[in-house]
Amino acid sequence: MSGSQRRHLISIEDLGIEEMHGIVRRGAEFAAGRGEDARPLHEAVVGTLFRKTSTRTRTAFSAGALRLGGRLITYGAGDLQENTGETVEDTAAVLSRMLDVLVARTAGSEAELRAFAAQGRMAVINAMSAAEHPTQALTDLTTLLRRFGRIDGLRVLYLGEGNNTASALTLALSRYPGTELHLRTPQGYGVDPYYLDRAAEYGAAGGGLVSQRHDPDDLPEVDVVYTTRWQTTGTTKADPDWRRAFEPFRVDKAVMEASPDALFMHDLPAHRGDEVSAEVLDGPASIAFEQAENKYHSARAVLEWCVGGAPAGDADA
Repeated sequence: MSGSQRRHLISIEDLGIEEMHGIVRRGAEFAAGRGEDARPLHEAVVGTLFRKTSTRTRTAFSAGALRLGGRLITYGAGDLQENTGETVEDTAAVLSRMLDVLVARTAGSEAELRAFAAQGRMAVINAMSAAEHPTQALTDLTTLLRRFGRIDGLRVLYLGEGNNTASALTLALSRYPGTELHLRTPQGYGVDPYYLDRAAEYGAAGGGLVSQRHDPDDLPEVDVVYTTRWQTTGTTKADPDWRRAFEPFRVDKAVMEASPDALFMHDLPAHRGDEVSAEVLDGPASIAFEQAENKYHSARAVLEWCVGGAPAGDADA
């Protein structure tokens, strides 16, 4: 694929608003069975580097790359010579001469991903960093679009930790007019102010409203109730008694009854009985496993965009 355009997705903010809308729509098209013959990764080599456990994201991007005509090389947490002292820059200089796309889930900040992207030869996709999970946010938007036929004006209640999933969702949903994202997080475990400030800027420019409060009883009526695991993959909490702060934020039947028509979303994996009751996760309002399936469709849209193949988007999704 020499000479093809390369694009990086390390943060939602790497996408223009129209680009983001286009990827979301393309994911919905793939989910509807359109574009199944597309092979934008024909002869492309895609590397997947996962230093943290992954079921949905790793499988989605691996299967997506193969379905789009690519070839796959997988790296585990201890496979690269970075573990023996080679610099990120040297590793990137080598990989970029052999790979067309690198899908990476790191153990830390986005700095390593930016270093991989700086070489300019291969596209780099953030499959989850400590700060942000952009491909999950795109999956969530694709799920909303498929279910509601629109994203503009939707109201979402998020309960739980202000983690990388919440940060990415904050950036992404606030780019749609009339949306409302109500964050309900335990004190000390909220979404970082940087993301709230950026969301406010998007809102002021015609986007949506994002608010964060620490009261689990303040439950506005919404279209979607969303939660994630209380213990983010690969992390620990300093306070040994942290569960006490989180338990009031569990999504159970009473929470869902506050919005009788709402759907339930979860990025999975779930700890049943912690952040969500089994009754809700397995109940008729839950679309969590449909959401997981959409990660595969969204991954294909992201891969296509990264090699310059995604259709141009507009801002009416």
